[in-house]
Amino acid sequence: MHPADAPPTEGLLGHAAPPLEPTTVVPLAPPVPETKGLLAPEPEPVPASAARPEAGRPEAERPVRRRSVAEDTLTPEEWRAAGYTPPTGIPIPELTAGAPGEAPWPDRMRTLLRTPMSERPAFERTAREMHPSSAVTRNVPRILDLTLRIGELLLASGEAAEDVEAAMLGIAHAYRLDRCEPQVTFTLIGISYQPSLVEPPVTADRVVRRRTSDYTRLDAVYELVADITAEKVTVNDAYRRLAVIRRNRHPYPAWFLALTTGLLAGAATFLVGGKMDDKGWLVFASAFVAAVLGDRLASALAKRRLPEFYQFVAAAMPAAASGIILSFNDWGLRGSVVITGGLFALLPGRALVAAVQDGLTGFYITAAARLLEVVYLVAGIVIGVMVILYLGVGFEANLRPDESLVGVNYPPVQMVAAMVLTLAFATLLQTDRRSLALVTVNSGIGWASYGALVYNAGVNPIAATGVAAGLVGLFGQLMARYRNGSALPYVTAAIGPLMPGSALYLGMLAFAQGHSSAGLVSVFRAAAIAMALAVGVNLGGEIARLFMKLPVGAELPSLYPAVPRRAAKRTRGF
Repeated sequence: MHPADAPPTEGLLGHAAPPLEPTTVVPLAPPVPETKGLLAPEPEPVPASAARPEAGRPEAERPVRRRSVAEDTLTPEEWRAAGYTPPTGIPIPELTAGAPGEAPWPDRMRTLLRTPMSERPAFERTAREMHPSSAVTRNVPRILDLTLRIGELLLASGEAAEDVEAAMLGIAHAYRLDRCEPQVTFTLIGISYQPSLVEPPVTADRVVRRRTSDYTRLDAVYELVADITAEKVTVNDAYRRLAVIRRNRHPYPAWFLALTTGLLAGAATFLVGGKMDDKGWLVFASAFVAAVLGDRLASALAKRRLPEFYQFVAAAMPAAASGIILSFNDWGLRGSVVITGGLFALLPGRALVAAVQDGLTGFYITAAARLLEVVYLVAGIVIGVMVILYLGVGFEANLRPDESLVGVNYPPVQMVAAMVLTLAFATLLQTDRRSLALVTVNSGIGWASYGALVYNAGVNPIAATGVAAGLVGLFGQLMARYRNGSALPYVTAAIGPLMPGSALYLGMLAFAQGHSSAGLVSVFRAAAIAMALAVGVNLGGEIARLFMKLPVGAELPSLYPAVPRRAAKRTRGF
């Protein structure tokens, strides 16, 4: 007997399965020719009668036959209802608004960043990229290194972690590395590229060890990223431009920045004191000298490689000492105003805004690290001021906290002081000269809104701070779109007049005088104002994006709705 005709035998797991019935092999559809665009054209619909000859016959006369292995077991509608991808694939919308150079790269890349990598559509390549002569071998390590270097500059300048990841993703996409995953934390940035499902990924990372406040350099990096994502710059040219950006010196000399620090503190005295009289100008001069002296002390400690915490301790002492000295008289020179003005020159508004923005967008590790940095810097300011306040209270200094709580009682004076303070703050952040006017105007909008809400409408100062910060964030985002740059230069300095300097000073003075309960109330009030400030700035930026055209996709048939903007690196409450 032939072996093929032998009866089936029992296996280890039971009886052998019966022989399969012969199946009818149905020829597959001819392959669709490959195209160079983003999406392959959909196949032309085939009439049901042509695909299945029995479709035109009555149901009772249709022959019953088994589906073969080669046939599809479900219709496309059944596949979609079951949640599976049909064999023909799901058509993905073309990113028409997100084509290279047609929309701001943060919007285009943020949309891709919030989409899982398996669902990200690749951008349509330009004609230059699709030309056969451009099919050269990609130097993957060099592209990843360029991506990390640009991401390092953005993160060191205080940019939010989501925008840093968006820039890194945009650079990788522009150089045809479509399957990339960037990852940003407070001190470490990395990127991983997977060539295919069967090849090992290529991973590179870089440590950010030094942070600088140079918004002129930040604008230059934004311009470079815009040109890269528009596919106008080769890898070698991008390296050359990046080297030029890193070699460029700050636009303002050190001596000018020291004088600007004094101007900031002096303007803050008019902001919180309000009175422009002979005593007011003397208080302005005292705060100016104290701030310049504190800046020079911090610079000297920085040259000795001491941590930034001790630099803030030293920088806060001269202003506190000057306020104590002015309080040892009966002339009413408002020593508390000098101390409060010195605090405005030291409060880390840039780190606070970045920390809250990272937290709201789902980068909790980076947000926690930045908040901890803010806590350490504020602790250094508190220690420096508290040491002097303890000495002053021990010598019975006549400190009057109500001097720095005049509110919005002198609107013209305080409006000018707020705008001068913002101008000085923007200069300290190395903002480009062309942007100084816009930053100052944005600050005026924020302070005018705050004054109208508090002085005319009687709104709580914390809520008024949040609303004013929201307007600052809204107009800052619009100005950034107008100049095709980052929103940080137009926002960080503009919120300077709204910083909680008075509340923080009151808390420290209460602790120095032994009133712990009052001190805790003032400290929590300062924290609430700071949180309202940062949340308002972020909310204003998000509102601005709601009214701007996002590259979500072209109109699709009703079976395939448009891809929505996904949540920011989090589930929706699950």
